[in-house]
Amino acid sequence: MPQQTEQQVPGPELSDTGMKRDLKTRHIAMISIAGVIGAGLFIGSGAVINSAGPGAILSYAFAGLIVVLVMRMLGEMSAANPTSGSFSTYASEAIGPWAGFAIGWLYWFFWVVVIAIEALAGAAIIQYWLPDFPIWLMSLILTVALTATNLFSVKSFGEFEYWFSLIKVVAITLFLVLGVAVLFGWYPGVSAPGTVNLIGEGGFMPSGFGAIMLGITVVIFSFMGTEIVAIAAGESENPVKAVRTATNSVVWRILIFYIGSIAIVVTLLPWNSANILVSPFVAVLDHIGIPAAAQIMNFVVLTAVLSCLNSALYANSRMLFGMAQKGDAPKAFLKLSKNGVPARAILFSTVFAYFAVILDFISPDKVFLFLINSSGAVALLVYLIICVSQLRMRRRLEAENKQLAVKMWLFPYLTYATIAVVAGIYLAMFFIPSTRIQVILTSIVAIGVVGIYFLFYRKKAAVGYGKTPVGVQRSPE
Repeated sequence: MPQQTEQQVPGPELSDTGMKRDLKTRHIAMISIAGVIGAGLFIGSGAVINSAGPGAILSYAFAGLIVVLVMRMLGEMSAANPTSGSFSTYASEAIGPWAGFAIGWLYWFFWVVVIAIEALAGAAIIQYWLPDFPIWLMSLILTVALTATNLFSVKSFGEFEYWFSLIKVVAITLFLVLGVAVLFGWYPGVSAPGTVNLIGEGGFMPSGFGAIMLGITVVIFSFMGTEIVAIAAGESENPVKAVRTATNSVVWRILIFYIGSIAIVVTLLPWNSANILVSPFVAVLDHIGIPAAAQIMNFVVLTAVLSCLNSALYANSRMLFGMAQKGDAPKAFLKLSKNGVPARAILFSTVFAYFAVILDFISPDKVFLFLINSSGAVALLVYLIICVSQLRMRRRLEAENKQLAVKMWLFPYLTYATIAVVAGIYLAMFFIPSTRIQVILTSIVAIGVVGIYFLFYRKKAAVGYGKTPVGVQRSPE
């Protein structure tokens, strides 16, 4: 049958993009709760603790504060206009088409690289149980499996992410309960350490305040993914409620899951312990005497990796779909399957991820490393664009006397302060040897993407190419 184009009328079960509102409140709630719990917490936190000592708590607290403020700004815009294009759409409206184009493609590029990284990480973890199974084949299987769930329906994505998230939440909650029990001397056979590990191994900041600031540049990337709930709001049964719930809960999520767990690690064990550098959570469980600690944490980390892979495929395709609506990507990506998912956008992103995995085996130290480094500072650019977009859009919404379901605190002062801090961190990365290559390559890629817009898309936008189409393409029933 020939391709058909239908005009879809938004309704309670159909968004204005033609996609189905099949994400339930429990899906959004669990995704929002567990969105900050990733492999970066379970494994990456060890490097931060080893560098900053107990002061790593401050690194996570400062980075968490930045993310809370950025999420509040994004929540304000998303509640006013829930859309799969999310901050790319808001940037186009508030700053200019070039900003939406650039940040949309940079965000897409970031998650494409993440898909490849997480697929390889998941395969490496599974090799712990299946040592003879080829990593490349397992990474392929994992990517294909989660691509299939995303292709089937948005509800299947929501269900998988719900259970992945539930496992992470239960695991980190049990860890916190066990940690608190040891701290207060309630756990049999393990004595409470008191404050000896917090201040007895060179003090609370053994490497100085500079190490804490360096930790912030590392930690802030662990929070990338909290913004996915704003993208998912466009396909939820109650977008405004979903955004409000996620925005209001981000404070206690970061406070409990990140700051709470890091505080337990550095209180129970010496910060310079070799076991912490390898895997802080396994080190704590071994210290407490939990049998098969490595096995348990490997399973939890695998869940976190699969959750990230699942979310990356989702966020990636929806951002590509949103850009196609504005004319920032080929119109072919507007086509929806009969289940209401942007199948072409999902498959295109997946194919690029397969290519990235191949590059890891062909040229891990050159091409693949370039992909990783060049996407390393994208998170800060995304946060910066969100801040500037909210600053300009809020004034426009107030001029239109529009009631806001979510409002940024102390506007515009906290918005200005957040912009200054995020920009300061980005500039500081140029002077830090360990982050310099990342920020340089990200800047080059960002300049290149903006250049592509002005060379090839500016004229199209001027004649209306960038306007949202009236209808969307759907596969025939």
